Amino acid sequence: MKIDIVGGGPAGLFLAILVARKVPDAQLRIYEQNPREATFGFGVVLADAGLAKLNDAAPDVCADLVAEMTFSARQTIVSSKTPITVQRPGQGGGAIPRIALLSVLQRYVEDLGIEIEYCSRVDDIDALDGDLIVGADGVNSRVRSVAEESFGTSRYSLANHFAWYGVGRAFECPALIFRKHAGGYFVAHYYPYSDSMSTFVAECDHRTWIDLGMQAMTDDARKKLFEEVFANELSGDPLISNNSNWRQFPVIRNANWHAGNRVLIGDALASAHFSIGSGTRIAMEDAIALAEGIALHPDNVTAALASYVDLREPRKRSLIEASKASFEWYERIREWMDGYCPHEFIYQFMTRTGRVDGLRLRDQYPELFKELENAGVAVEVERLP
Repeated sequence: MKIDIVGGGPAGLFLAILVARKVPDAQLRIYEQNPREATFGFGVVLADAGLAKLNDAAPDVCADLVAEMTFSARQTIVSSKTPITVQRPGQGGGAIPRIALLSVLQRYVEDLGIEIEYCSRVDDIDALDGDLIVGADGVNSRVRSVAEESFGTSRYSLANHFAWYGVGRAFECPALIFRKHAGGYFVAHYYPYSDSMSTFVAECDHRTWIDLGMQAMTDDARKKLFEEVFANELSGDPLISNNSNWRQFPVIRNANWHAGNRVLIGDALASAHFSIGSGTRIAMEDAIALAEGIALHPDNVTAALASYVDLREPRKRSLIEASKASFEWYERIREWMDGYCPHEFIYQFMTRTGRVDGLRLRDQYPELFKELENAGVAVEVERLP
């Protein structure tokens, strides 16, 4: 089988590694629009559950990624100036510099003799002659955009506005800060991803964007506003821009995962909101399932794609539903920030996706559970045996 992979991000690279190992006679080529040395982005989160699946698929690759990661066993959440610390289960959350993640995967791809065509934007998908064309090219997927009717694509944008920045030091632990300032409602999501750097996601609701005139500000003015709002946390360190464009999150969905000999993975298939910290992990797990489908049917594209959907769709649906529940919660931050005391707020936050209920909260976050119980909130938790 000849396979053309459009997109040389983590999912496309990992797919190539897995297919080359499972189907040695497969012919693989990756097309990546950016140069090899591109350094867009900051740190990428890979949580425990995702790492376990990566380890099952490729233990050596996973070990090399873990060696580059920074782990945090706790997280701080601040509402109404009250910090509450959450002790995470297992190792907690892990983050890796995006450039290190790509470098590790690129090395494995190149060691397998797979060609990566950098600076190669594929505008004419029809010109590709692979038996299988994989769209691993993100939310703005070209593979998807030329056949949206066939894929059954739908899209809409959220109301909140956000941008990704870096900070030139490692915060002690990841944090979520919800803060009112000058009549606006702001959120900072930040986490360390190396000994000297952290990612900082800046977010505000649409009313804040309008009321404070942010739509008329320059990017530098917006950055300075967030430096002012979160001055206590930044302690004088500036936010670092790197392709830090302000935007509203695009919600992409596709009724059909494949159309003819074309198939989508990752954000090209269904965009995962950054608030669940799993976009890269979900995309790489898509790659695992697609590689397995190809391995089961190396000479039959139709059967391989059917297997991919069968293997992946139930779990993918669950994760994307969690993403939706999470971003819908964030779209209502004004309501949560105005209506709840800090402990009630954190209970609403922890249970926002429906994946953490009272029982899981008690079992996996016992210290937080006890703190909530002592604060007299979360009736559903208190009624548990």
